[in-house]
Amino acid sequence: MKFNFFLIFILIISCTPHTTILNNKKPYTAKGFAYVYNINDFEEKIIKGKMNDELMQISHQNLKTGTLIKIINPKNKKSMVLKNIKRIKYPDFYKILITNSVADELNLNRDLPILEIIEIKKNKSFVAEKAKIYNEEKKIPSKAPVASVQISNISKNKNAKIKKEKAEDVFILIATFYSVNTANFLKQRIIDEVIDLDYKKIKIKKITNKESQVISGPYKSVNLLKNDYIKLRKFGFEELDIFIND
Repeated sequence: MKFNFFLIFILIISCTPHTTILNNKKPYTAKGFAYVYNINDFEEKIIKGKMNDELMQISHQNLKTGTLIKIINPKNKKSMVLKNIKRIKYPDFYKILITNSVADELNLNRDLPILEIIEIKKNKSFVAEKAKIYNEEKKIPSKAPVASVQISNISKNKNAKIKKEKAEDVFILIATFYSVNTANFLKQRIIDEVIDLDYKKIKIKKITNKESQVISGPYKSVNLLKNDYIKLRKFGFEELDIFIND
């Protein structure tokens, strides 16, 4: 469904982008679900490339091969910097493709594999305790010491008991506006025109006096979130972020 001219004009003058366009000026940032690699998905052609699941590898289908990407688990703040090994096509719902070795190091919740992604520009200084890159050419098995990867905030207590994680509320960030009136305008437009979307989930979240967000949620199920995400994409939004808890 296409926006009419008036809505496009409103969005252009009032919307504060919550995602960054892939260009040479600003680093790409996003929050959303990671696609955890599975060889069966490659064989069934759900994803269009092969990875080595024993290595710490990532793929972003829109960023150039060799791009440095910092990935952060927002739940526990663990992070690492890795190279984009190649551009592998995967379903648009997901923000990045990662191997199970990466998911394990970040203690990623497989039921809600949410990551924050930050592109690291090579022409800018990046300070992360001299972070090094674990790249595709280093054929080091996952059980080997990971001396070449910078992992942030990993607990030193290997024997600590893992607490059972409670169910979390997940939201879709649709758009950010300077004007609450514009946010309400878009909210009503979505309610009126997006078919089979639960209108009770569309909310206005006030961030500051000059900033309001249109969000959808909460969701307890990835499948329910995925369905609404796809509907909103078809409505006209190219990028949508995901965040935990309101």
